[in-house]
Amino acid sequence: MDRTPHGPSCAKQLRQEATQRGKSHGEIARIIHTHCAVSLLRAQRLARGLTLKEAAQGLNEFGAGRDDAPRVDGDQLGHWEKGRQPRPATLKLLCKFYGGCTPEDLGFASVGSAVPPQASTLVLATRPLPSLAATHPPFSADALEQQVDAARRSVDRTLAAGTVSSNQLDMLDEQVLWARERYVYAAPAPMIKVLLDQLTEVEELAAQRQPAAVQVRLSELTAMLSTLVADALMKLGHLPRSRSWYATARNAADDSGNTELRARVRAQAAMLPFYYGPLEAAVALAREARIISRGRPSATAAFASAAEARALAKLGDTEGAEAALRYAATAFEQSGTRGPADNDAFGFPERRFRLYESGTLTALGRTSQARRVQEAALRLYPSKTGIDPALLHLESALCLAHDRSPTEACQLAATTFLRIAPEHRTPIVEERAREVIGALPPGAQSGRAARELREILALPPGQM
Repeated sequence: MDRTPHGPSCAKQLRQEATQRGKSHGEIARIIHTHCAVSLLRAQRLARGLTLKEAAQGLNEFGAGRDDAPRVDGDQLGHWEKGRQPRPATLKLLCKFYGGCTPEDLGFASVGSAVPPQASTLVLATRPLPSLAATHPPFSADALEQQVDAARRSVDRTLAAGTVSSNQLDMLDEQVLWARERYVYAAPAPMIKVLLDQLTEVEELAAQRQPAAVQVRLSELTAMLSTLVADALMKLGHLPRSRSWYATARNAADDSGNTELRARVRAQAAMLPFYYGPLEAAVALAREARIISRGRPSATAAFASAAEARALAKLGDTEGAEAALRYAATAFEQSGTRGPADNDAFGFPERRFRLYESGTLTALGRTSQARRVQEAALRLYPSKTGIDPALLHLESALCLAHDRSPTEACQLAATTFLRIAPEHRTPIVEERAREVIGALPPGAQSGRAARELREILALPPGQM
């Protein structure tokens, strides 16, 4: 194929959308094959959401007890997915494993054929090419001939110096996708270790000369991992380090040239100044992300506009916040991201859109609308998730504070904070809970309910 294959995250999004429309695995595989520029065999695996390791393990279990069944590992399966013809018995097993496919469905000729139909071949002309010596006279000096030949060999060696195999790159993609999914519900402190380990592996490869297409993908992986490290550090209250990691993520995204990723990293970076100031920086980053996404309705465009709306609302810019929120709603609808819950840290499912909508409405003082959005959002969260539901409950407490119900506001904030698992009870949650106290009427800020909330926030995690 003449296009650079897309990573597993693209196939995942296509699979989710096609599943929602009732498509079969075979239909999903053809969609992934066409859109992501991957082989039909790999598309069949991605249509089922399997990693190379999981598919290899499944093939071994499926072929257990059969004398002619091969022992498969991820590397071997990767070679077949790149066009290497498996043995006839192996091809039969692959067809059965992927739901009764034909060899053609997997991109191969019928069983026993030696060459897959998708393999590209060079057709040589029968007329001999003219000799170079017949059209150009030989060099006058042997030294120049040797220099020309030596330079060509050197260039060839440089072009072949890449150290990353396609299978290795696929596995890196899968590891990063796994980290993105785990990040949604895992505590930030242990996740930083996981992310740094993966970054070390990517960095070692990126530091060596790689083909341009490989270098682009390594920069994309660096940007994703750096963004998650920055976000985790922000949650833990390490603000200068978080700011530095966000800068690294932006540099990596810009180096990749991936427009969607460049916008996404900036929208995510806007969270740091939104929570810790200055709010003007949050608006600037979110607006830059929206401008980069302009003309392409996508989840990232919706995310950027929603982040801009929330920051503008907190600054008191009602008109600007309303306009940005309308744009976010339109972009979200056009992006087609409604449907199954998305367990990817780089996704923007409806529940997250509602979280930002709630923040905007709460900051604008539209408490009745905000409560309806909060209730709708909370219904969309799975049982295993991170701190977003707690943030929604704290926004409900802010609404109570705006409505001059100080005791109920403090009690809800305290209950929410105590129910958070200790490993998720990070400074960013404390900051949001303290906002509830700051939103109380002046006389209520020194009242009993506020004092009790302050005492709870001041307790060490082990004493709660």
